Amino acid sequence: MFNVNMVTRNDAVSREAIAAAERAIRPYIRRTPVVEVDGLALKLESLQHSGSFKTRGAFTNLLTREVPTAGVVAASGGNHGAAVAYAAMTLGVPAVIFVPTVSSPAKIARIESYGARIVVGGDRYSDAYDASLDYIAATGALAVQAFDSFETMCGQGTVGMELEEQQPELDTLLVAVGGGGLIGGIAAWYENRVKVVAVEPDGAPTLRDALAAGRPVDAPAGSVASDSLAPRRVGELMFPIAQRFVADVVLVSDDDIVAARAALWDRARVVAELGGAAAFAAVHAGRYRPEPGERVGVVVCGANTVISWT
Repeated sequence: MFNVNMVTRNDAVSREAIAAAERAIRPYIRRTPVVEVDGLALKLESLQHSGSFKTRGAFTNLLTREVPTAGVVAASGGNHGAAVAYAAMTLGVPAVIFVPTVSSPAKIARIESYGARIVVGGDRYSDAYDASLDYIAATGALAVQAFDSFETMCGQGTVGMELEEQQPELDTLLVAVGGGGLIGGIAAWYENRVKVVAVEPDGAPTLRDALAAGRPVDAPAGSVASDSLAPRRVGELMFPIAQRFVADVVLVSDDDIVAARAALWDRARVVAELGGAAAFAAVHAGRYRPEPGERVGVVVCGANTVISWT
């Protein structure tokens, strides 16, 4: 078993730990492409296995931790659950996934397609998380955290590592925020060498509120992207990283997000779920205005949505 903790641990998400995670998961993930749309460099993690960047963190957990015979358990709005289910299927590990009632049918179907047992209940991610803790206590299954863990954040940070290789001249990178695992990992990789800007729905400003309070605090969860971008609060592990390495937080409306998803399809035939289109919405709606000559990247982070071809 590859041990990411042989590099350094102490719960410090570092460039060295992210590089170690990348070596562990490389055989199991896609090197997702970057495409140019409206002068932006779009990193299409929507094309990752299981439909989102979450697969990186899932494999990092399963490959670098001891998995008991009871298997793994995850609480998820949908994408993390699909990623854990996919990684578990690939590695031959039992998986149980807890999701709230706001999870989309497309995400639930994706989880089920990978053979995991799924339990639906509660109104938001925190409810599913609480239910998963009861299951862990009863069975001894390994918890795979959606965002607030060393292994998960190191795995998500490989998006930044890969993107820097593909687009070394970036000035700015826009990243959608839910619990903060993705932006935390990416920001830890770049260490202010690129301006990392957080994008959140105005109905779920978890990171903005945390930065204003000086600590993670409960935030509202009212957004069309609530199945992926509306946990109760950002993670404790990512928060100090955000304080050091996230340059700004931009809020976008539900209308902005819906319009951005349509624009991604219209202009580039890129399929994105609503949460996956949120970072693009910041530029598309003019909430973030690049300076002349500024080279801007955008992470399109998920595509688990229902598509109708009729």
